[in-house]
Amino acid sequence: MTGSLADAAPGDRLAVWAPDGFPEVRPGDDLAALVGDLLAADARASGDPLRDGDVVVVTSKVVSKAEGRVVQAADREQAITDETVRVVATRERPDGLAPLRIVENRLGLVMAAAGVDASNTPDGTVLLLPVDPDASARGLRAALRARFGLDRLGVLVTDTAGRPWRDGLTDIAIGAAGVAVVDDLRGGVDAHGRPISVTVTALADEIAAASELVRGKTAGRPVAVVRGVGRYVPAGEGADGPGARTLVRPSADDLFREGSAEAYARGFADGRAVGAPR
Repeated sequence: MTGSLADAAPGDRLAVWAPDGFPEVRPGDDLAALVGDLLAADARASGDPLRDGDVVVVTSKVVSKAEGRVVQAADREQAITDETVRVVATRERPDGLAPLRIVENRLGLVMAAAGVDASNTPDGTVLLLPVDPDASARGLRAALRARFGLDRLGVLVTDTAGRPWRDGLTDIAIGAAGVAVVDDLRGGVDAHGRPISVTVTALADEIAAASELVRGKTAGRPVAVVRGVGRYVPAGEGADGPGARTLVRPSADDLFREGSAEAYARGFADGRAVGAPR
């Protein structure tokens, strides 16, 4: 998509909320029905049903549980290995815990522990990320559009991740359907008339982060609704869009494909090999 989406309509007031009352999810549960029941109950209580242009945000944890992506906690290190396609950096930890591994996982995401998560899951288990979060988002969107009779509805599947150069975690979109994932400002001009040549805003990640403010890590509210971003939500059954996978930076553009220690060690080894007697 080219051109700025932000110019399509005046800015709206943003509203974000996360209903209470979502049940514990088990493998095989109909997640779309559970999310729909939650949103219907919230509409009855508030008198404010879902509207066209709303975005429903669902944490990947409940998607993973419903899809059976649950393994025994004793197998966590092996699960991380199995989900890894490339090791970026490994660091020993002085607290006796397993080494910290930053890796690229099967989804192309660079994350700690390949996204294998031990939080908000029953004792003795850990969660893997969904096999295809974009497909999960598309399935949820289709079911919710049909249930609530909406044309323009977005769905995001999110996960928590760290960021280079910054402490702290934030939620990002790992699955998306029916909502633009980026706003490409290149080719436009700024407020002073200067050409914009590099700015591409990660809309889906911004919406995901906003939803985390009301969902919280420990509050038991894995579903949120974001209203006021309708200009980014296209109409139609076939308007799922390219998905959040398009936010993964191609390897050719990744300037940080190795950790600093790993890059130094490789460079030192390469130098030794070049200078070695033949």
